[in-house]
Amino acid sequence: MKIMSTQTWLPDLIYIDGRFQSDHALVCDEAGKVVQIVNADQAVNATPLRNRALLPGMINAHSHAFQRVIRGRTEHRSQNTTDTFWTWREQMYAAANQLQPEDLYAVSRMAFLEMALTGITAVGEFHYIHHSPDGSTYSDPNLLEREVIRAASDVGIRIALLRVAYARAGYKTEANPLQIRFIEDSPEIYLRHLEQLLTAPELQDGTAWVGVAPHSVRAVPLDYLKTIGAFTNERELPIHMHVAEQPAEVSACIEEYGRSPVALLETEGLLSKRFTAVHAIHVTPKAIAAIARAGALVCACPTTERNLGDGVVPVDAYFDAGVRVALGTDSQIQIDLLEDARELEYHLRLQHTARNVLAPRDDAGSAALARRLFDCATVNGARSIGFNGGKLEPGAPADFFTIDLDDLSIAGTSTEDLLPVIVFSLARTAIRDVVVGGKQIVKDGKHRLHG
Repeated sequence: MKIMSTQTWLPDLIYIDGRFQSDHALVCDEAGKVVQIVNADQAVNATPLRNRALLPGMINAHSHAFQRVIRGRTEHRSQNTTDTFWTWREQMYAAANQLQPEDLYAVSRMAFLEMALTGITAVGEFHYIHHSPDGSTYSDPNLLEREVIRAASDVGIRIALLRVAYARAGYKTEANPLQIRFIEDSPEIYLRHLEQLLTAPELQDGTAWVGVAPHSVRAVPLDYLKTIGAFTNERELPIHMHVAEQPAEVSACIEEYGRSPVALLETEGLLSKRFTAVHAIHVTPKAIAAIARAGALVCACPTTERNLGDGVVPVDAYFDAGVRVALGTDSQIQIDLLEDARELEYHLRLQHTARNVLAPRDDAGSAALARRLFDCATVNGARSIGFNGGKLEPGAPADFFTIDLDDLSIAGTSTEDLLPVIVFSLARTAIRDVVVGGKQIVKDGKHRLHG
């Protein structure tokens, strides 16, 4: 029987169930969903993707799009004796305070365009610039959130707008005037604005949705955190939070609450299957076990973490405990989720002076390590942001990208070795087509907004 549909895509190879198969076509319906994957001889009016391999779109689970504006501008010694995450943060804050709504739209669109061109089809945007530069609330308190959503829509990628709660500079810390655009100093104000955003017309077509993001334990005191956590549970929204990115954050939490950040979240019932701990670097085995028990995820951002000198996420320990790990581009110093995937492994190789640290114990000459890392860039990221994506199967969104099999970075590779070569060696120039919801937003390496 011939298969008719709104759109059928016929590549040379397609990534199905963890391996590449030939002579198959992807069938999409009018709603932009995958109907089925069929044999090539069943496809009618198919769009040929010659010399292409087709893979599920990648999911960027943690992004601060506006930080794209400071790329390259902090790579110098400052007036400080030692440059750290904390000194970089002051430079980032200064840039954030210069952005008008139209600037935020422009830099977000630039970041999202770069994501699209690298095969990212959905992003979790951890957004915390809420107010005007003088700290006053816009007449629409979600003006800036909507500008970011508009930027993603104009590029054509999906977005989970993770609206950040930010209440203070830190425990026993004086207010920082550079944070004035972030602060909503009561949970009632935050939740009122969040509820308004949840009814925004931009969310009606399913390409944008909202999650909750208490910034960190240092920025959100416990009572505030518990109030918005209860709201999140009631609405079953994804919840993301910076956790244990820096040792100073852990020390301050212990001083304030007598517990580490993860212990605090667990004992207060704030960890869940919808919770993603972003970074989660400076943790103990006990903390890792707590995250595993709750079914929570971790989002690693290795390019940013090494750029800021944060440390190395103990992904080997998370994997051993059964914790799913997603990936994020965070500060946008580089937007390449496959680079982040390989860095999960490479950072541990340097730390352990060993190879194939994240490979399953029974992995002998297979692509199991590459599949694990690719899952971090796809299905794990989708779960983190509350999205049924990162995979190609009936009912899933028709979100995918293709690579040029003749690109020099992968040329000459066998089908059996293709996924490891993609994960560990693919150049961004190899990505040729990107489709979101059945609509092609990148063709032959070009987006309509690019050049």
